[in-house]
Amino acid sequence: MRLVLDTNVLLSALLSSSSPPAQLFALWRGRTFDLITSAEQLDEIMRVTRYPKIRVRLAPAIAGRLVNQLRDLAIVVETLPKVNRSPDPEDNHLLALAQAGVAQFLVTGDKRLLSLKRHESARILTPAAMVELLK
Repeated sequence: MRLVLDTNVLLSALLSSSSPPAQLFALWRGRTFDLITSAEQLDEIMRVTRYPKIRVRLAPAIAGRLVNQLRDLAIVVETLPKVNRSPDPEDNHLLALAQAGVAQFLVTGDKRLLSLKRHESARILTPAAMVELLK
């Protein structure tokens, strides 16, 4: 099974160890599913984790470890198609990532993305719904 986890889900996994995002991260580390990412998402993680409000809660070393794990263990998609479907143009890269990676699921907490319900082969679900589905 192939999943895309929104950047907010990945960062939430590091901020709260008992949350559904943290459970998903643990399931990925346990090889329950393949995680799809891209250079664009890795850049976004590095950029967002430099914001002062995030740095207060998340040490740079932990953020760096996340990026390294994603580079080493996730499937990194090199080329993303042009997608212009998200209500928020900033999120089109996630839809493109799900499409290029032939993901079955895109997991996000973003209500605007969730309202789409599906993109290509990917169902769009919340972290909690994905955890339930994987049980």
